[in-house]
Amino acid sequence: MRFTANRNEIHRWATLVALVVVASGSLTARQAIPMRLVSTSPSITETLFALGLGDRVVGVSSYCRFPPEVATLPKVGAFLSPDAEVIARLKPDLVFVHTGPNTAAAQLTALRIPTAVIDRGSLPTIFSTIRQIGSAAGVPDRADALIATINARLDRVKTTVAARAPRTVLIIVGRQTGTLSDIIAVGHSSYLTEVAAIAGGRNALPVSVKQEYPRISMETVISLSPDVIIDIGEMGESPSDSDRRRQITESLWKRQTLVKAAREGRVFVTTDEAFTVPGPRIVNVAETMAGWFHGVRFP
Repeated sequence: MRFTANRNEIHRWATLVALVVVASGSLTARQAIPMRLVSTSPSITETLFALGLGDRVVGVSSYCRFPPEVATLPKVGAFLSPDAEVIARLKPDLVFVHTGPNTAAAQLTALRIPTAVIDRGSLPTIFSTIRQIGSAAGVPDRADALIATINARLDRVKTTVAARAPRTVLIIVGRQTGTLSDIIAVGHSSYLTEVAAIAGGRNALPVSVKQEYPRISMETVISLSPDVIIDIGEMGESPSDSDRRRQITESLWKRQTLVKAAREGRVFVTTDEAFTVPGPRIVNVAETMAGWFHGVRFP
């Protein structure tokens, strides 16, 4: 292949020669450090910014809302269906995509766009994702430092609640809008169950329920009799919409006098997207849960 040797093209060729990081997420000795980064999911975006790489990010997914700086960045679609043509127009040095049921990596590779495929799913993969992203972006030391900070804060939460009896908790992540029907709960295999355990909680669902996010009825909620309910099933399109939905949901739960957590004022409704994004802010979620479960506070 022939090309004109101007500075920008030399930089892109150096990145393309090693054609990338598919799956491992690490730079080879021949790769230039990527300066134009595209993220296709909120957790990847939050990790990039937590690693101090926000100034390199030139495109994010349609669902990325944190930190606030992403509001003005070009949107490249959802992680299940990122728009390869839009991404190509941004001329990225590296695009981060998740493993999963999509053809994004293959499409981007066909367009000769360097792509890093990143883990997703469980609490441990939050840390492996941070390492993969840090390595692929050329800042592995920052990744190690971020992981150490998160682990230190999680250990502080564990230590603080260690002597307290676990609270049974039902975490709800979906339902029919404006109602308490067709409820989707968090199962034992979800990372949110792991985070709740760190905060001194125990999933109220039977361990025999194998689905990651099972559907349950209000009758089941009543029979489970959880100490605490966390409802994160209503995310709004704007802060004002989120606040409106939160108030509606709180009023719905107050009417459920047969639900132990509702009677005792232990239903916590939140529209904080940190609860649905398995990224660096998961430590904030653990600290918040510990407050809801045991009344502890962290500076």
